[in-house]
Amino acid sequence: MDPVRAITDAVLYEGYILWPYRRSALKNQRRWGFGGVYPRGMDAERSLMRVECLLEASDDPAVDVTVRFLQVVQRGVVDARGEPVEELVVDGERHLAWDEAVEREFRLRGGGATPIHVDAGSSKERLGEAGAIVRRWEQLDGQIDCRLERLDAGLHRVTLTIANTANAGSDDRQRLLARTFCSTHAMLHASAGAFASLADPPERLRGAAAACRNEGAWPVPVGDPDDFTTMLASPIILEDHPRIAPESPGDLFDGGEIDQMLVLNILSLTDAEKAEMRASDPRARAILERTEALTPEELMRLHGTIREFAEVRR
Repeated sequence: MDPVRAITDAVLYEGYILWPYRRSALKNQRRWGFGGVYPRGMDAERSLMRVECLLEASDDPAVDVTVRFLQVVQRGVVDARGEPVEELVVDGERHLAWDEAVEREFRLRGGGATPIHVDAGSSKERLGEAGAIVRRWEQLDGQIDCRLERLDAGLHRVTLTIANTANAGSDDRQRLLARTFCSTHAMLHASAGAFASLADPPERLRGAAAACRNEGAWPVPVGDPDDFTTMLASPIILEDHPRIAPESPGDLFDGGEIDQMLVLNILSLTDAEKAEMRASDPRARAILERTEALTPEELMRLHGTIREFAEVRR
């Protein structure tokens, strides 16, 4: 996989579902904790994400923007009469009512503004004669806006805003999450010129870098260590040029933990716990199946690696 796509996927699914990867786990009762752009009027929550960074380029640069987020999908289970139930067992397999998510992506070429819109909808997955899984999602509305301001010869400030224009209209968290842009992040790409690191800018740009306002996201360069053409604006603060360890067997939705520890914890689950993990979410099932398929050699590669030693710049 493209290493840039790999790190953005890790940001997208950070905290999607946490160890022990089961619906009944207390920590999974309040999900979607990162990068939320909420409906307007929701107390103590932001309805706008703002990103500012610096671009060194000619007098007429262009920036392409890709915004990605998760939309909550309410997964319900109904029996043969069409009545909602918490779970249904069909041919020995459990099906649980719980929330899932679908990826949404919007692009803006060369700056300006573009709307975010997703129609409300539903789908039904039949479970033979026993019942069905019913998925429903709400309408989403918002706007992406990207502007460039010339600060000096060859220097521009890029300002990106991502706004949720729906009105809250409710205090119920689950209803509000259904109209929230969850795990929102953005990729900014300049076809010419180079972005500046805000964490470690050149001396000549430190004043301009300190003046940049970032609300709900932090931009870092991504790609090869000497590549400054692409920035990832992430709701999780990352180092410049972050990357996924090549030894990682796959996303565990918890970048702050250690793959080896999580893998060993998964393998130590009881059969009943694994059954609930498998039934809780399709992505949790994929984690379980991938973990159980690891070879001894693959497990040993998770034990620890020293990448490099580097002198800290003073």
